[in-house]
Amino acid sequence: MKAIVYTKYGPPHVLQLKEVEKPTPKENEILVKIKATTVTMGDIRSRSFKVPLSVWLPARIIIGLRRPKKTILGLELSGEVESVGKDVKLFKAGDHVFAASQVGYGAYAEYKCLPEDGSVAIKPNNLSFEEAAAIPIGARTALFYLRKANIESGQKVLVYGASGSVGSYAVQIAKYLGARVTGVCSTTNIELVKSLGADKVIDYTKEYLSRTGETYDVIFEAVDKSSFSACMKSLKKDGTYLNVTVPLPGVRMLWTKLTSSKKLILSQNSPETPEALNLLKELVEAGKLKVVIDRYYAFEEIVEAHRYVEKGHKKGNVVITMEHNSKS
Repeated sequence: MKAIVYTKYGPPHVLQLKEVEKPTPKENEILVKIKATTVTMGDIRSRSFKVPLSVWLPARIIIGLRRPKKTILGLELSGEVESVGKDVKLFKAGDHVFAASQVGYGAYAEYKCLPEDGSVAIKPNNLSFEEAAAIPIGARTALFYLRKANIESGQKVLVYGASGSVGSYAVQIAKYLGARVTGVCSTTNIELVKSLGADKVIDYTKEYLSRTGETYDVIFEAVDKSSFSACMKSLKKDGTYLNVTVPLPGVRMLWTKLTSSKKLILSQNSPETPEALNLLKELVEAGKLKVVIDRYYAFEEIVEAHRYVEKGHKKGNVVITMEHNSKS
């Protein structure tokens, strides 16, 4: 089968299209013929190995000291089940599924084996394969963190980076949970964020968060581009700060934890289970959650896709289709 392989860390051109052995499902696994995958910031960080200095060594040990342990990237996918292991009960050949492959990577390939009890579920019936592939990481991450904040109806939630993958889902899920949502984005993305249901939008190029005078029950940092001190000024004294990009607290964060009643929740991996995907499927089919796709690329154009995402200006998601002709 064809796969995108990388054997060393570096810029996008380290990704190479190669022929590799097609996997065979184990007794508890399904074999998925992949129809679409995505380029996430997780893929970018793993490929380039641009990670915070505080986690450089443990990340290197996990991902690979001298070279990548997992040579095929790709964290989310959608496709059709081609075959199943003899013990599989939940899926059958022909099922259309979507899945996260956060532990093993491997979605940059024509086929991928997944455990039936992993983060895999039947695809929403009102989405294309391309749309469904853009849900398992961004939407699941937003749901995971917002649940930790225990949001109550009427609370005020601010989403910083509201036009990105995680942020666009966070706006919608916070609204679903009953919050009054303020999104922060650039001028060009204001209408997009409003269309996702945000009650208010702050243009960070024209207005400083700390000068708005507003305070929030929850601040959701999806891109780690805001000032932590500004967020603390805008967070209520018993509020919750969620940051999906910072794995370890800095000095200011530790001091805040010790000297205030504010709750800080930093980067964690959401569980590799189907529960969240099934809920997200229900929300999509009920029309309460939509997928934002910035660009489509063909499988053979994945280097170009990585270059685009690495610039840090994508809106929502960037999708890779296994078809040979890319979409605009």
